[in-house]
Amino acid sequence: MSVGLAIFVKTPGYSALKTRLAADCGQDWATAWYQRAAHCVAAVARNCAQTTQRITPYWAVAEPDDAAHHQWPDFTTLNQGEGDLGARMAYVHHQLVQKHGAGLLIGADAPQLCRNWLEQAGTWLTLEGARQVIGPASDGGFWLYGGNRSAPSTLWQSVPYSQADTGARFRHALAAYGEWLTLPDLTDVDTSADLTAMRAEMHKLPAMLPAQRALLRWTQHSHESNA
Repeated sequence: MSVGLAIFVKTPGYSALKTRLAADCGQDWATAWYQRAAHCVAAVARNCAQTTQRITPYWAVAEPDDAAHHQWPDFTTLNQGEGDLGARMAYVHHQLVQKHGAGLLIGADAPQLCRNWLEQAGTWLTLEGARQVIGPASDGGFWLYGGNRSAPSTLWQSVPYSQADTGARFRHALAAYGEWLTLPDLTDVDTSADLTAMRAEMHKLPAMLPAQRALLRWTQHSHESNA
């Protein structure tokens, strides 16, 4: 068994993205931050794949347009499908389980990601039996989900997302699909207030990749000049 890792992204110029961050910092700044953050997540995923040779990264792209997919290089792209967030996550996760035996889903807005956590999640999902892994987010959601069984889309869609109890309700909805491993909490960056927590969490990493160090410097300097 291997593990497919899908990084969920929206393509600048095709979809509105980081709207709350844009309301605080301006759309150009929010878009530039998002692209750099996605590059960080991809760098960690690539580093993990090279180290473990168990995890295969993908971009899960929101838009079906070929031109949008071409903007996400280096990894194979997957369509997210249609419907709300729950339906799209269920669709992508099912594809990964069918192809690899296990699937991990992660967003592009938590660049303070650690390779060790991906390795831990990948190892857990390849053990015997039904297993799931979740990375709780500080806002009550989650920054990562993984499982080696496919749950019906209706269960994913039964969860209200972007709520303070999203993570707890998601775990309850999928409770029958495997034993849980819980990774450390992280802060998804949705507003400018989250940038401070992101920087603090990044400084706690045992080691930063060059892309993460570059994002940290850029965020600090450009946010100060943009304030």
